[in-house]
Amino acid sequence: MAWFRSDPLFGTRSARRDLRFWMMLLVGAVFVYGGFTIEPATNCNDSGECAPWLVPLGGVMGLGFVAMALGPLLANPQRGIMLDPVTNELVWWQNRTARHPGDEGRIAPEQIARIRYVSQGDATEIHVYDSQGNRLPYLDEEVIPGWPLTWARHMVGRWPHIVLVEED
Repeated sequence: MAWFRSDPLFGTRSARRDLRFWMMLLVGAVFVYGGFTIEPATNCNDSGECAPWLVPLGGVMGLGFVAMALGPLLANPQRGIMLDPVTNELVWWQNRTARHPGDEGRIAPEQIARIRYVSQGDATEIHVYDSQGNRLPYLDEEVIPGWPLTWARHMVGRWPHIVLVEED
């Protein structure tokens, strides 16, 4: 199974290895710290205008950020994609935890007909379609390791019958 770790097409990710949740926890902690340490009466500008209600509001927002980050960090949902060596099927999953199997899909790579890559500024989307033209659910940029376009090009390189459509 060592090939799985080095293959650019396959990989897994978890919430605990996702920088977004750690950054959300850090930002929330800063807001909570500010909400409990800043004296609301000192929240005035040079002209004397005060908004003491902003300090507790920032603390409450910080608690919300901390809660939204701690949920996934404690549950540690995993997502990923791999080739099952027994069935020779592409398997992808999302929201898999120790207690819940999550959402999963399977397809033989020979049944994948088209990969559509959409790039709109900072946002990118990837859509994978089977030979009947049906979009495969949950097989998107969340489960694909690395950069979606690189993954799509590797898929086409390994299985040349797959058509890659790039849209801007």
